[in-house]
Amino acid sequence: MLDPMLVLGAASDLDTLSVDLPAGSSVVIKVVIAFFLFGIALEAKPSDFLGHLKRPWVLGVGVLGQFLVLPALTLLMAHLLDVPGSVALGMLLVACLPAGNLSNLLTHRARGDVALSVAMTTASNLVALVATPALFAFWASRYAPADALLARISLDPVAMAVEIGLLIGVPFAAGVYAGHRWPVLAARSRRFVDAAVLVLLLLVVVGSAASGAVEFLSWVDDLIWIVVLQNAMVLLVGWLFARGLRLPPAGTRAMVLELGIRNTGLGIVIAVAYFGEVGGAVLVMALWALWDVLSGLLLATFWRRRPLPVPVEEPA
Repeated sequence: MLDPMLVLGAASDLDTLSVDLPAGSSVVIKVVIAFFLFGIALEAKPSDFLGHLKRPWVLGVGVLGQFLVLPALTLLMAHLLDVPGSVALGMLLVACLPAGNLSNLLTHRARGDVALSVAMTTASNLVALVATPALFAFWASRYAPADALLARISLDPVAMAVEIGLLIGVPFAAGVYAGHRWPVLAARSRRFVDAAVLVLLLLVVVGSAASGAVEFLSWVDDLIWIVVLQNAMVLLVGWLFARGLRLPPAGTRAMVLELGIRNTGLGIVIAVAYFGEVGGAVLVMALWALWDVLSGLLLATFWRRRPLPVPVEEPA
């Protein structure tokens, strides 16, 4: 259960808090997301998919885990913690997001299976065009306080689907075309795109949180542990899936980071665009964006310092 003071105050404060990012922030975040998807598409080679199509259940289980298992467990967590409706909206939105290509960068740093990571990121982002708005509306309606807020703000899943389609589909298609048309240039620019995206994302998230648009810091103590708990649950699910699929250590690292690193930039745009009147959702998303990067870097650095076991060849 949440702190009683939060339960009493959040319904009247978090659920009615209006959050507006500084002028121009939403446009900058959309540009960052475009770079994210463009970067993913530059490395989305058919060979990556063909290799994993020999074991299609790995991609299938990974995508199903992201869009079905994570939201279901998040809904259960919201019920157990009895969180306010706006906080539940933020938690469920995170759970229904696709992976971000930050997971590809961190998988590389962790010495994981980058080809698997890229294939899963590409698949999850394509599925998200339809799955994210539809599943978010479905799971949020299963939590009464969140459903009441959705009715109040009149969420239009079709409009959300169109915005997600533009934010994901256009830059992804541009990246696929660039990678196919100019493969050498795309390969050389890949590292620059990845670094630029990471820096821009950190600047936008930190700048928005520190801008004074809302009393952000006053809610950190009440919300951060919820974010940490949900993130730990997501990472654990990724590890369990990897163990269940009997993935090698490199594949396990890729699966854990793929489920653990969400496209929080896309989530912030959606939260501000549709849930600015229920600030708890935006604050949860902003905290998730910060914690996601921090926890992912720590985990990837830990794994980087632990070399992968060398397979032992059996005698003929």
